[in-house]
Amino acid sequence: MPQTSTEHPFIIANFANIPGVPCPCGSAQRAFANSNTCTLHTVTISKNAQTHYHKHHTEVYYFLEGKGQMELNGKLHPVHPGMTIFIPPGVRHRAVVENEPMKILNFVMPPFDPEDEYFD
Repeated sequence: MPQTSTEHPFIIANFANIPGVPCPCGSAQRAFANSNTCTLHTVTISKNAQTHYHKHHTEVYYFLEGKGQMELNGKLHPVHPGMTIFIPPGVRHRAVVENEPMKILNFVMPPFDPEDEYFD
């Protein structure tokens, strides 16, 4: 009996070709917008990042550049490149830039939906 296989689709993204869009943290480039699993963003954090939360999204921040702090439910935590933070739905959060620019990778599950951004 012949073996059959189902081809699994994949997506390749090049952030050099993805325009940045404003977001509560600064500016985001969003890859895999048509995925039903997750989206991956590069985010350049601005000094005026806004505290916000999501009712449905889980986010994982991976810090690429810069030092600063992460505000999680009102408490500040120092962050630097190589650190990662798991942010479940309902956690109020924002990144706080100190003296140098900050850049992160943000994994968003389920895929990003701008309707799931809330501000107090």
